Amino acid sequence: MKILVIIPCYNEEENILRVVQRLQRTCPEVDYLVVNDCSTDGSERILREHGIRHVTLPVNLGIGGGVQTGYRYAVENGYDIAVQMDGDGQHDPAYLHAVTAPVEAGELDMCIGSRFITKEGFQTSFMRRFGINILSALIFVLSGRRVRDVTSGFRATGREMTAYFADHYAADYPEPEAIMAATLNGFAVGEAPVVMEERMGGVSSIRSFKSAYYMIKVSLALVVDRFSIRQKGGRAK
Repeated sequence: MKILVIIPCYNEEENILRVVQRLQRTCPEVDYLVVNDCSTDGSERILREHGIRHVTLPVNLGIGGGVQTGYRYAVENGYDIAVQMDGDGQHDPAYLHAVTAPVEAGELDMCIGSRFITKEGFQTSFMRRFGINILSALIFVLSGRRVRDVTSGFRATGREMTAYFADHYAADYPEPEAIMAATLNGFAVGEAPVVMEERMGGVSSIRSFKSAYYMIKVSLALVVDRFSIRQKGGRAK
């Protein structure tokens, strides 16, 4: 199948070249697109100097807008599967086909790479795991879908799911909200075990007290979503 890897990039000058080169070495048969979300560091210079396929957004849209740009590109260029992979080096492309396999087989519309199934590799901090568990439980209560690694940005989508996200994608908290939207619109969502690594370099945008703030805001967003999301071109339940 024709596969596109979408790599959102915001101020990843320390990581983006290694991420792309690693992907090319490990999975040379797939295409990729780096979405440079108006980075203020040297990311765009590195992308240009090394001939890395990318698009630079004219304004900063955040992770949701950046990933949605990739989904639109995938739809317009006829890709069968779109894979989201972070630009910080945490996602090992050796597991790319483990994530795409259930989608290729028609078993899932969206498959999420989960670090919490086999519990190998980098498991993130205790407080962040605690927050992820709360969000996982909340999504289960609101949608009936059990997903362990709800904040994982390593995920694959089939044609229908990609087309849906190209038109409807959350701007602020896209990973957990995308699970809610997909489930409430009748798409099949599941997980595959992967092993993740620590960020190669740079600093995460969610740290210290921001983790608690993030959890509270995304929890409220999920509750609002449950009562406001209507079917927008998805499958009838």
